[in-house]
Amino acid sequence: MAAPAEPPRSPPAATRRDYPATRRDEVVDQLGGVAVRDPYRWLEDPSRSEVADWKAAQDAYARARLAKLPGRDALAARFAEVFYFDAIDAPEHRGGRYFFTRKHKDKEKATVYWKQGERGNEQVLLDPNTWSADGSAGLKGWWPSSDGRHVAFNKSEHNADETTMGVLEVATGKLLADTVPGTKYGPASWAADGRGFYYIWVPAPSDQVPVADRPGFAELRYHALGSDPAKDPVLHEATRNPATFLNGDVSHDGRWLFARIQHGWTSSDVYFKDLRARQKDWTVLVEGVAANFTVDEFRDVFYVHTDDGAPRYRLYAVDPRKPARAGWKEIVAQNDATLESFALVGGSLVLNYLRSAASEVEIHDLRGALIRKVELPPLGSAGEVTGLPTEDDAYVSYTSFTEPQVIYKISIRRGTVAAWARVALPIDTTKLVTEQVRYPSKDGTEITMFLVHRKDAVKDGKTPTYLTGYGGFGIPVLPGFVSSRSSWAAHAVWLEHGGMVAVPNLRGGGEYGEDWHKAGMLLAKQHVFDDFLAAARWLTTSGWTSRDHLAISGGSNGGLLMGAAIAQGPELFKAVVCEVPLLDMVRYHLFGSGKTWVPEYGSAEDPAQLAALHAYSPYHHVTQGVAYPAVLMSSADHDDRVDPMHARKFTALLQWATASDAPVWLRIQANAGHSGADQVKQKIEQNADTYAFLMWQLGMK
Repeated sequence: MAAPAEPPRSPPAATRRDYPATRRDEVVDQLGGVAVRDPYRWLEDPSRSEVADWKAAQDAYARARLAKLPGRDALAARFAEVFYFDAIDAPEHRGGRYFFTRKHKDKEKATVYWKQGERGNEQVLLDPNTWSADGSAGLKGWWPSSDGRHVAFNKSEHNADETTMGVLEVATGKLLADTVPGTKYGPASWAADGRGFYYIWVPAPSDQVPVADRPGFAELRYHALGSDPAKDPVLHEATRNPATFLNGDVSHDGRWLFARIQHGWTSSDVYFKDLRARQKDWTVLVEGVAANFTVDEFRDVFYVHTDDGAPRYRLYAVDPRKPARAGWKEIVAQNDATLESFALVGGSLVLNYLRSAASEVEIHDLRGALIRKVELPPLGSAGEVTGLPTEDDAYVSYTSFTEPQVIYKISIRRGTVAAWARVALPIDTTKLVTEQVRYPSKDGTEITMFLVHRKDAVKDGKTPTYLTGYGGFGIPVLPGFVSSRSSWAAHAVWLEHGGMVAVPNLRGGGEYGEDWHKAGMLLAKQHVFDDFLAAARWLTTSGWTSRDHLAISGGSNGGLLMGAAIAQGPELFKAVVCEVPLLDMVRYHLFGSGKTWVPEYGSAEDPAQLAALHAYSPYHHVTQGVAYPAVLMSSADHDDRVDPMHARKFTALLQWATASDAPVWLRIQANAGHSGADQVKQKIEQNADTYAFLMWQLGMK
């Protein structure tokens, strides 16, 4: 790993560029006996006019050059052909009505429809395309009541996480007066009688509620339709711990109310109430156990999914009258696949497994016995099966690296599987192939990796390769993986140009269970970076590509991965796209949602964790005079999850430090949150810039 940056001095002539001027300050913190330099701390505060001016200058500088890249306009035209398409999501059945989302190839955003019965006429329910002239208003989720009479929905501005909840009367399309602010942390869970819903409320930032501490102020509330949301009763108090998430939902029959306190991504406490018995106090189902627990209910039996004593997860049945752990009955034991999730549909248990980072779906009876496996294509990714516990019809979304999306309709009782809807794109996938390889990481751990390429690709060391990864929070990266800013279609266009896509299953993810996750978090985070750098080396030594034909890309936690790769292995890559990243790991917890990630990364306030964080923090390991690869940094102007200060500070540092002539550009997406923009035209522009940059650097045509 490169040494920490030296004190400021004039950069060598070879690194002098025409970048917008950036002031460099002498700011040094003494943390744990270590001098931690932070020359661009002034870029943390976006309210300062000089920061606003700097952002505008950097964005204009990058965009002026991106617009002139060879092939950029042709890419934008091709992306328009494959990004605008028709699609329909699986329907939700409530009270005789069907609710579903359609994406139209002539619209920027998806529209929510409803119809009376399976064969009724489709009627528009929610069309965010009409909500604002500039497209800044967007839809962030919708939830029909169990009787189908109302739909609650979250509305956001600029695709930020912050939302306000509204309610529509379905039959008339009337927007009710019920407007509930502060709903960024959860959906609406409707009471069985349809007269109200349970939700998570969080207060607006203030002097008493700092942004970084907001998660700890979240409350579980109930809103009765027609009442004043400001007077909604609090059913579970705030934890006052910003490193926790509070969630709540009610059972399908309306009897059982659950509250779940999530401590990072490795443990959770679960409580419940019997609403039918008007129970006032919460009953503990599980508390203080260092494991994850999720619960669903059917016919007064709780089904509990957990990794406690089973890192690849297992399933219990629990009698709520006897909730003590000693009375739990294991009905599905851990096996050699990872039990990713389960659903109660058609009076059965539907289990989603991951085996070698690809999906398998099984139907079990309520005692846990296997009834049948659902026949799906191999090497793909299946979403959680949707449907009702009391109805036979179920739906599952399937995708792979060579199949955009198929919705399959399943009969739980008969086991039949039929394609219900399929996305059709003007891409010839018959020329593409997916394979899975294995390679050793630095410590010898075997890592799996998907390779997607044309069937006629040859190992001549010149294949333009797009290597991407994530490695964190127990999130699996699966076939058909679509990031917030890229897409299957964008990767397919890369493949059309003779490229290859490589997707390793890094430690820190959830592909191989909770042990795999824990092997890439806290003090073990360096394993993630080692796994990724080993993937780059394997792609070169195996004969597929070389440094001059290798590009890497990642966002969010994957942006941290990109920063670490830049700092620790700059000689391995020709170009890097780093999106909405975390990069200053010493101060990350002071901004945005940072404190919620302390259980995953650690905190600089803990001496042992500070040592580990500072050892890999990308911002603290950029060395002046090193020839760094080309970097396109991507930020969003309304990212309220990962503070854009990370992208600003790292861009400034890298522009100052690099000895190479490779560009270091910062592109700032307007009207966009952490997950990017929600208009197709914005996604086209973003991807055209991104892929033109990479193709230019790798010499692709």
